[in-house]
Amino acid sequence: MATPSSSSTNIMLSITEKKTTSIDLYRPLRNYIVFNYSEREAQNLEDDLQSLKEMRSNIERSSAADSVHARRDLLQSYFKALTAVESRFPISPDKDHVNSVTFTWYDAFKTRNKASQQNVHFEKAAVLFNLGAVHSQIGLACDRSTVDGRRQASHSFIAAAGAFAYLRDNEATKASVGVSTTVDVSVECAGMLERLMLAQAQECVFENTIAKGSTPGVCAKISRQVGLYYEEAVAALNVAPLSQHFDRSWVSHVQLKAALFHAEACYRYSVELHEKEEIGEEIARLNTGITALSDAKKSAPRGAPQQILDAMNKLEINLNSNLDRAMKENDRVYLMRVPQVSSLAPLPSFSLVKPMNMNDVLDASKDKMFASLVPDNSAKALSRYTEMVDDVIRTQAEMLQQGSELARVNLKEMNLPDSLFALEGHSVLPTALWEDVEAVQVSGGPAALQGELQQLQDLRRVNHELLVQTEELLQKEAAEDAQFRSQFGTRWTRPQSTTLTKNLQDRVNKFAANLKQAGDSDGKIERSVRENMALMSILDTRPIESALPTLARPIMSLDANEDAVVGALKQSLRQLEALGAQRAGLEDMLKDMKTKDDILPKLMTSTGSYEDLFRKEIAKYDHICEQISQNLQAQERLLLQIQAQNSQFASTFNVEDYKASCEKCYKHIEAAVAKYREIKENINEGLKFYVTLQEAITNIKQQASDFVMTRNIQCREMIEDVQRQISGLSFQDGRNSSTHNYSSQTVPTSTPNTARPHTPYYQQPPSGYVQQPPPYSMHPPSGGSPYPPQQPGQQPGPAGHEYGQPAYPGWQGSYYNPQGQQPPYHNGYHKQ
Repeated sequence: MATPSSSSTNIMLSITEKKTTSIDLYRPLRNYIVFNYSEREAQNLEDDLQSLKEMRSNIERSSAADSVHARRDLLQSYFKALTAVESRFPISPDKDHVNSVTFTWYDAFKTRNKASQQNVHFEKAAVLFNLGAVHSQIGLACDRSTVDGRRQASHSFIAAAGAFAYLRDNEATKASVGVSTTVDVSVECAGMLERLMLAQAQECVFENTIAKGSTPGVCAKISRQVGLYYEEAVAALNVAPLSQHFDRSWVSHVQLKAALFHAEACYRYSVELHEKEEIGEEIARLNTGITALSDAKKSAPRGAPQQILDAMNKLEINLNSNLDRAMKENDRVYLMRVPQVSSLAPLPSFSLVKPMNMNDVLDASKDKMFASLVPDNSAKALSRYTEMVDDVIRTQAEMLQQGSELARVNLKEMNLPDSLFALEGHSVLPTALWEDVEAVQVSGGPAALQGELQQLQDLRRVNHELLVQTEELLQKEAAEDAQFRSQFGTRWTRPQSTTLTKNLQDRVNKFAANLKQAGDSDGKIERSVRENMALMSILDTRPIESALPTLARPIMSLDANEDAVVGALKQSLRQLEALGAQRAGLEDMLKDMKTKDDILPKLMTSTGSYEDLFRKEIAKYDHICEQISQNLQAQERLLLQIQAQNSQFASTFNVEDYKASCEKCYKHIEAAVAKYREIKENINEGLKFYVTLQEAITNIKQQASDFVMTRNIQCREMIEDVQRQISGLSFQDGRNSSTHNYSSQTVPTSTPNTARPHTPYYQQPPSGYVQQPPPYSMHPPSGGSPYPPQQPGQQPGPAGHEYGQPAYPGWQGSYYNPQGQQPPYHNGYHKQ
């Protein structure tokens, strides 16, 4: 039931809270989690279940003895918890839902009436009603004898109006669909209570306006709005279902307040009319106020609030007093016609209050209760919203990139800002060409080519010396072999050196021929360096930009506006750069917004259409999309301006001739880079050739050295064998000429194994002895070469490679020349 309260001015109403019965939410919800999710999930959510259970118990035990502020906070927390429950636990009679929970609540105005529903919206509607009731009680408890007290009271009534408006718009309909409910949570009752709370909030504002001494016109407008709010409440109370639901004295209170503030507005407005000397309308307004008060008092039932009646009587006295004064003045002075009441315009009104927006107060999206339970419909809705956001981000990002690319292309076509840099003496090479020059300078540049040519000469000399040493080894061994062959004649039976070293000698000769051909290539490279050094010398300029032409100011100026032209163009380019920086910032903002845009909590707590929520949430990107559009439009205008300014700049500073000079210089540098690369490639090929050839010559020199060493060992053994043969022949001749009769001597035969005749070196070795072949067999089998047989077409190659195979892919070694190809060191090394 409504509770009246008196103050120094007037009395107001507060709303009594609804009562409920005990209910167990813990067990049914936990069972649902276990059945649809898992026992582990139920254990993880134990704290949330206990918190919900505790809040419901506190709601059940709530009484007037508790602090109104504590009850307010409890109701707000419980409502948020119910929002989380609504999105995760379907409570209804359906067998697959939570069907063992029934909410029961009593009507706040007819306490014998009650309703029971298996519907969480009924529970939420009751909680919202009680929240509005508690706010009204807080407002009624404020001390309205002070300015701050009236301001606090007004704020509380506004909050109460917000709670009832939220009930009407969000839960009242859902709580009464297809089932019976109490009248106090109906749409009609919630709307009436919202108007009543706004009337009392505006009344507090009116009391403060009077206390501040505001003008009669302002007071009239504010008091008239108070009356209008009360009149709207009276209109709702006089129709079903509220017409028979409220106590008569309570209805009488609202009706009397409506008449009181209508008359108050007439009184305040008449004072303003009197000051304007509009006496005729003043009399009509005073009569209207008196009539309103008289009619209200006549229809007031017994037991009507005496304080309101006293205020009405006091106001009626003031109205009559002013009416008498106005009529006398009109009769004696003004003689104005008094208009009919029906012809008067409605009194002006002005509202200074509106229902508090409870969306933020009751927003459960930031609460973590039951956050781990995500139903499929919420997950699907989130996916759909994410696609919408991705589409927005992708579209805007593409627009930003296109804008930046458009600016870049336009500036490049206008040769900006390079032309301005050239005017300041800082010409710029194209990026690709600058990188080519940088690579040339890092590698040493043309100045370092002489040192590399010297490396070629040194390597050729080393290779030549190795070949000479190899030939000297073979020639010395051949000379010694020829000497012994001449000395011993037919007894010197080993093969001639020239026969055994034919393959080695052929390879040495080929290496010598290739080395001579490589020398010719070296000469061509040296000539190319000398002939092109003037062309390539530009590459040694550091920095290379200093070799470029500069853009000079005109020698003669007719109007001396060059600085203004340059300044305007620079200013426009700075603005264009600022727009580019803004685009970069907008792109970062888009990414940051997407990262932080998590609407899952709102989806989980939403009670309306997902599409409505999507439209509301996606709208937060509208602002940045508008900024992107404005940025691109500003850039488009600025590029047109820059184009015009650049045309003036080009004609003033003769940019066309400068560009022609730059193009000529670019071609010079490109030709120098190309020639340098050609020579550098030939030199590198030469260095690789000489290094590879040196390995091969070193290898063949080692073979020659091993051959000579083996031949020397065999030479000594053959000399000893020949000497033994010669000694044996001499001994036989001695026996034949001796006077002694060696045949009469007895040769022992009893011990044949105690003395063995001398075995020649080349006779068969004893049984069981395995003779190891020397590194180079001096007696090739079947009259062939003593070296391992070569495959058809195979030639010996450098160490580490199978002879006959090129050392590097694509490079035909100078000592390997299949199919009659030209030596690569000549072709690849010196470009024809």
